[in-house]
Amino acid sequence: MSLFVTELRRLAKRRLTRLLLVLLVLGLAGVATAFSFSSHKLSPEVVAAAKAESDAQYHRSLAAWQNAVTECEAAEARGEETEDRFGPNCARDFQPQPEMFDPKWNLPYQFDFRAEFSTFIAVFAGAMALFAFIVGASFVGAEWSTGGMMNLLLWRPKRLAVLGTKLAAVLTTVLGVTVLLGALWTAAFWLIGTVSGTTAKMTPGVWRSFGLDGVRAVGLVLAFAAVAFALASLGRHTAMALGAAVAVFAISEVGIRIAMGVLGVPFGDRYVLSTYAQSWFMKQVKLFDYDACQFAKGECHPGELLVTWQDSALVFGLGTAVVLVAAFWAMRRRDIT
Repeated sequence: MSLFVTELRRLAKRRLTRLLLVLLVLGLAGVATAFSFSSHKLSPEVVAAAKAESDAQYHRSLAAWQNAVTECEAAEARGEETEDRFGPNCARDFQPQPEMFDPKWNLPYQFDFRAEFSTFIAVFAGAMALFAFIVGASFVGAEWSTGGMMNLLLWRPKRLAVLGTKLAAVLTTVLGVTVLLGALWTAAFWLIGTVSGTTAKMTPGVWRSFGLDGVRAVGLVLAFAAVAFALASLGRHTAMALGAAVAVFAISEVGIRIAMGVLGVPFGDRYVLSTYAQSWFMKQVKLFDYDACQFAKGECHPGELLVTWQDSALVFGLGTAVVLVAAFWAMRRRDIT
């Protein structure tokens, strides 16, 4: 039996992997189920009821306005000051109009698959990235901390091949789980759109766009798994990866933001990882430098900087590559005892 197949089986049989997978499935199923109850099909009866409610609101508002005008005119006839109470000209210029009461405002929420599913792809990617990070870190971290790595190298002394095979097993498992659950996630929201929402205006172009969103989600999930694996291997413990993740988050999202604000660096958010994560899914993010505004002159023409998904690919790709190279270099150089 090949080492790769063995590692796949070992990863699949780990209790932590199975527990995380169960929690992941339950979490995603819970989100989809809860969301399905918030969406309502806009039947002709529902639309008619919303229009009737809008008409009723208009007539109530019109009656209240007419009463206010009548009261204001009576007060004027008595010689009283009315502007503070009723506004100028007894509020005659503010008569409610039917178009102010759009029936759409009284309609219940309806899930629009075409307009909203890209957001749920990002939600799915976030949940999968967390799963991939913990699985990737714990798999190799446990090997180091329990001595399993040293025992394996006794009969398979090719260090880089062993580490590479373990990494391949993690990435293959994560990829398989992501694709399978991604398909189920898409089917679930398509069903929600069909039963209690709308799937109108779906074209091949929209499906291609969703497909590209899915590819980007898969890429991010695999990058998280690879980085977690490399960090845990460098530190010979799962806690190394978890600690590094907390440190990076604190430095990027708190430290850098504060430092950029104090120093007055233009477009400080371009140094924050969440900006690149956002542009990865939204295809691009526009940053503004409001310090360039000339408020004294009553003008505001802020500077603009566009961060694209290609920029995000470069940042995340280089970061992943650097950590992986460091892990394999350390594996080759370190004393395995």
